[in-house]
Amino acid sequence: MKFKELDLDPRLLSAVDEAGFEETTPIQAQTIPLVMTGDDVIGQAQTGTGKTAAFGLPLLNAVDTQSSEIQALIISPTRELAIQTQEELYRLGSKKKVKVQSVYGGSDIRRQIRALKSHPQIIVGTPGRMLDHINRHTLKLHNVKTVVLDEADEMLDMGFVEDIESILSNVPNKHQTLLFSATMPKPILKIADKFMTEPKIVKIKSKELTADNIEQYFVKAKEFEKFDLMTRLFDVQAPELALIFGRTKRRVDELTRGLQARGYNAEGIHGDLSQDKRTSVLRKFKAGKLEFLVATDVAARGLDISGVSHVYNFDIPQDPDSYVHRIGRTGRAGHSGVSVTFVTPNEMGYLRTIENLTKKRMEPLAPPTDKEVLKGQLESVKEDIKDTLAHDKHLDRFNDAVEELLSEYSADNIARIFLSESIKDAESVPVKIAPERPLPSRKVSHSRSGHGRRGNGRSNGDHSNGGNHRGGGNRRSSDRHSSGSRNHDDKGGKRREHDNKRNGRSKKSFKIRTNLEK
Repeated sequence: MKFKELDLDPRLLSAVDEAGFEETTPIQAQTIPLVMTGDDVIGQAQTGTGKTAAFGLPLLNAVDTQSSEIQALIISPTRELAIQTQEELYRLGSKKKVKVQSVYGGSDIRRQIRALKSHPQIIVGTPGRMLDHINRHTLKLHNVKTVVLDEADEMLDMGFVEDIESILSNVPNKHQTLLFSATMPKPILKIADKFMTEPKIVKIKSKELTADNIEQYFVKAKEFEKFDLMTRLFDVQAPELALIFGRTKRRVDELTRGLQARGYNAEGIHGDLSQDKRTSVLRKFKAGKLEFLVATDVAARGLDISGVSHVYNFDIPQDPDSYVHRIGRTGRAGHSGVSVTFVTPNEMGYLRTIENLTKKRMEPLAPPTDKEVLKGQLESVKEDIKDTLAHDKHLDRFNDAVEELLSEYSADNIARIFLSESIKDAESVPVKIAPERPLPSRKVSHSRSGHGRRGNGRSNGDHSNGGNHRGGGNRRSSDRHSSGSRNHDDKGGKRREHDNKRNGRSKKSFKIRTNLEK
């Protein structure tokens, strides 16, 4: 379906056209007409399928720009997602002159209060900061017509249900509710029962949800082998833009330092970083000035980053739903992508559980041989030479030195020496990554029967602390007891960082070996 077939304001269609979009994605084609008729809608779609426009365009279409009242509320689990949603809605609504404002923790609340006085019509924000503004009477919701719960499964996992209930209690009884989630566990359906009226369900088919254009591999390795294996794969696969997922904040920091020590252009993000630092890192990554972004699940949640060619799961996620979120960062907009998951022997049960969720088998990937690594490194050097010859306008300053060298040495020997200096054995720089506490063993037979994904899989035994080794406990009750206040998404992202408790180029000519024999 083309956007022009929808009954949207011409100014919105003009903005959509300028953004380069012609045809709707499946979630947009099915959701937009329902939202425009006033129905409550439950949309199941992973990040990157266009769900922001799916709810954003009908919201913008309905906004009365002559009114200075807040007319729509979008609740997001993280400040990164809130910022990105605001930016996209601002872009789509710019020609209609719709005012969109974001409110989130980790930013000066006084500045947000001043911005709210400019009478925005749509508010995007995190639950804790929204409640702060409601209690300060700086956010008045008496005229809200539509509420959107975005990434609902994430808000559930972070313990935001009580905050959401408090926010909705301040919204007029008669309003439209839209709920979007990558997965639909039973607790999400209970939220829908409580807050929605005869919702229409839009569910993207399994093959669209699991991204058939992503090649999914796993590497079976011992914990201490994973880092060296991963960097060898970098040399062979040569990712243009890669995301690397670690289970804990400590893990992200160690991986980032290790990659930088070996000369890789890498930065990390997690909830302990300041908002300015996180924003700076993400801006560099989106602009292609970083090759590798290392992140925890929660820090990367909702990031709308195009061009990611590879996703590396240094730690397999304990929750299979997180795997869907992770790999959904690649293989977008018709492009192919690659995901590689490193699995220790005792984690094979988690791998099978993920395969049951995605309905797709991961292919085993053998560690690259020395010959394959060298070939990949040589390809990279040749690309660098080609690029330098095409863009460096000052190579003639070396003419005299070149003539002198050629008078004493053969061109062959000079080339050999150049390659020897350009290609270093990365493993000559030792990197020690501290082991995380292993995930509890999960029997393969259980995972194949579907047990342990939600409910059983989140029993006390499944919540080892990774980096701090304090043991488990139910995550959602733990969220409430340790976080308590609704303001924890305002304090360095600590509330969002409960993932501590839940345990570049194209592939070119590299042919992936799927046998595990060495």
